[in-house]
Amino acid sequence: MGTFALFGASGSTGAGIAAALDAAGERYRVVGRDRASLQAEFAHRPLAEIAIWNPDDPASVQAAATGIDTIFYLVGVPYNHFELHPQLMRATLNGAIAAGVRRIVLLSPIYSYGRPQSATVDESHPRNPGTFKGKMRKEQEDLVLAAHAAGRIEGTVLRLPDFYGGDPKKSLVGDIFVAAVNDRRATVVGPIDKPHQYVFIGDIGPLALELSREDRAYGRAWNFAGSGTITQREFANKVFAHVGRKSKLMVTNVFMLRLIGLFDPIVRELAEMNYLQSDPVLLDDRALRALLPGLHVTAYDDGIAQILSTMT
Repeated sequence: MGTFALFGASGSTGAGIAAALDAAGERYRVVGRDRASLQAEFAHRPLAEIAIWNPDDPASVQAAATGIDTIFYLVGVPYNHFELHPQLMRATLNGAIAAGVRRIVLLSPIYSYGRPQSATVDESHPRNPGTFKGKMRKEQEDLVLAAHAAGRIEGTVLRLPDFYGGDPKKSLVGDIFVAAVNDRRATVVGPIDKPHQYVFIGDIGPLALELSREDRAYGRAWNFAGSGTITQREFANKVFAHVGRKSKLMVTNVFMLRLIGLFDPIVRELAEMNYLQSDPVLLDDRALRALLPGLHVTAYDDGIAQILSTMT
């Protein structure tokens, strides 16, 4: 049995952290609700141990955490049920602490900052979210940091921008890759000429593992700016250019999201977060780079080429 566990292991980020643990020769536990999906994703990984949990059952949470030193927390919820984020985090923390887990690493989006008050956002920027999703993510982060401050567990938060790579259906720019390969128009959410940041999915696992091993990482949050600042149009142009085509885009605006949202609750929720496209949060990650001076960042052209090589 390994000393690491991935709670909410299914998905692109879980696969990336598992790959980093495999490369390091570390045994680890993958934890989720559905054994079949975990088997499909991790049965071929000899270092992975599969465990099922029910976060509504404290004994189940404690059992899933027993024998573990460090938890990577990746648990997702339906986009229209963000009220579950603090509830699940509270249950996980209680079970992990009861099981004697030493450390927890929460991977979090940038929602907790709210609208930016400066051109770039470092970790001292106020967290004043004006959206329900941002408030739920802030509450989730606060639970981890409060548990650390109380001496119950060592906790840290890693804040990440939107990712590219992995399952195209789970990435805001995923359809760009599918469209480029199939020579069709890509559906994107505008505005598309504002600066943005994306993190290559392959960079998250090694970073999370390195951060988890650094004693100085705990008790606070860290920003990672990913592959750098770029507009969505520039990103799309790069993807299409890699397959020898000019980009073709169908841009959805916030009005269209609200209209579609009258019939689709998930799309309706996207409209609430559209400020991240029109008034983007651009992370300043100098603190993280000082903490981890060997931090590897994949350039956009290299990351895009790697993704397309698996699709063509």
